[in-house]
Amino acid sequence: MTTASISRPAVDPALVTTITGAFARRRLAALAVPVLILCYLIYTAFAFDLGGLFARARMDNAAILVSDFWSYKTHVTRDNRSGDLTIAIEGEAKGTYPAGMLPDWVTTDGATTRIDLGDGHLVTYDADGARYAIPDYGTVDIRPLNGKLALTAPEPLPDWISASDNKVSVTTDAGRFSYSRSKVETFKYQPGWELFFFTLDSPFYGKSFTELVALALWQDRVDPARSNLGYMLAEFWTNKMWRHGDVAWALFETIQMAFLGTMGAALLALPLGFMAASNMMPSGAVRFATRRLFDFIRAVDALIWTILLSRAFGPGPMTGSLAILINDTGTFGKLFSESLENIDARQVEGIRSTGANALQRARFGVIPQVTPVLLSQILYYLESNTRSATVIGAIVGGGIGLLLTQAIITQKDWEEVAYYITLIVLMVMAMDALSGWLRRRLIKG
Repeated sequence: MTTASISRPAVDPALVTTITGAFARRRLAALAVPVLILCYLIYTAFAFDLGGLFARARMDNAAILVSDFWSYKTHVTRDNRSGDLTIAIEGEAKGTYPAGMLPDWVTTDGATTRIDLGDGHLVTYDADGARYAIPDYGTVDIRPLNGKLALTAPEPLPDWISASDNKVSVTTDAGRFSYSRSKVETFKYQPGWELFFFTLDSPFYGKSFTELVALALWQDRVDPARSNLGYMLAEFWTNKMWRHGDVAWALFETIQMAFLGTMGAALLALPLGFMAASNMMPSGAVRFATRRLFDFIRAVDALIWTILLSRAFGPGPMTGSLAILINDTGTFGKLFSESLENIDARQVEGIRSTGANALQRARFGVIPQVTPVLLSQILYYLESNTRSATVIGAIVGGGIGLLLTQAIITQKDWEEVAYYITLIVLMVMAMDALSGWLRRRLIKG
């Protein structure tokens, strides 16, 4: 019996060198990419001064801002010259308590007013000045003397008391207190969105839920001319503090801007998409010009179009719709043309074999194929443009974006900012659910 020997082929040194070098380059690239990302992040930290940003951050202001989202403050103000006392929610005339109506934590006795801020904090206005009794600290007593303010308080003064000859301010967890030569004012913070349903002058203000239900269902009419339920809805809809009717119209304007802009862009982009598709338009010059038009329109952001159009046509919701229409025409045109280029040519050829002209081939051979894709894209952008219309409305002066911007600019109505943001989130969620339902109904059947 003989044993056959198997000889191994010779190893090419050049091939080994090539393979080894390729693995080495891959290992180097795997190490170099994280190093480059880390270097970029370090550069960004210095370029954008992240250290200075954190050093300048005011967490106390942030805490006050967050608390203002879910709470309100009531101003109790006395004019030191006339002695007139005013109590107003958020300091607004629309939220001023009428004569004879006081909150249960404010009592008056002649020239003396007592304000119970809770937890033992008691503020007293009297003919001589004002006092703030603070548990575990003492009493801050202020009296006008020789054109200045005389302050009596336990020494040393803590950092939450600011005192000068013209003004004394005290800030505690229970509220804020401020005394100047012209007026003395106390702010009490309370949770909730006060006057959200009914204002102080409404006959339904201060009533419990069960009392409102009883009034709506079986009790005598407050106004003989209309039902109690209709009266309640009218009082809520025309609320002077929260303006629910105006807010509802602003939401409708925002949705209207998004709808008109998106649908108008889709209608314009469809024929342009045929002109840009290589399998639909034989002329290369037309395809090139159409595609460059899409590039130009898409290169300019919708916000830039908004600013340009607002200068040309003036502010208004229609200007916002035009900005969305122009920007989305470029986007839809590119997406539509790519969808048209990916259709099944055999279906079109089948329609052609029947003697159909170009328009009939597009109608029965092309459109049925791309309709699901086009509808999906349109519905997605409708949902996205609902969010964009909020920002655009802030620029052109329309929709919920305008109300949100106005509330932010005032720097005091942060509970209204929270209200508008909540409505915007709910609106986007509703549009998402609606677009999903339409997508299922129109595309899947």
